[in-house]
Amino acid sequence: MFGWMAWTWPTGLFFIGLFTAMGIITFIEIKYPGTSERKGALGLTTTRGDRLFLSLLGATYIFLAWLFFFGSPLWGPLAISVGWGLFCFWKV
Repeated sequence: MFGWMAWTWPTGLFFIGLFTAMGIITFIEIKYPGTSERKGALGLTTTRGDRLFLSLLGATYIFLAWLFFFGSPLWGPLAISVGWGLFCFWKV
């Protein structure tokens, strides 16, 4: 049924993580609606969803730059991306 796409464990874990993050953000927003807007270090007014989007977008660019300059292994960009995500949710 899913033979049209090369599903691997890393691909599956990526999508599970992505949908889990979206589910957690949705649950928090339903439980505490409208309490997440704030003006951060970039001077933007952001919500939880905006910060999730910025952290995922930043992680994408971090991984692409790492692959371009260094190749594998990918533990380095993973650590940098987690740090970027924490920064986004803490200061942005």
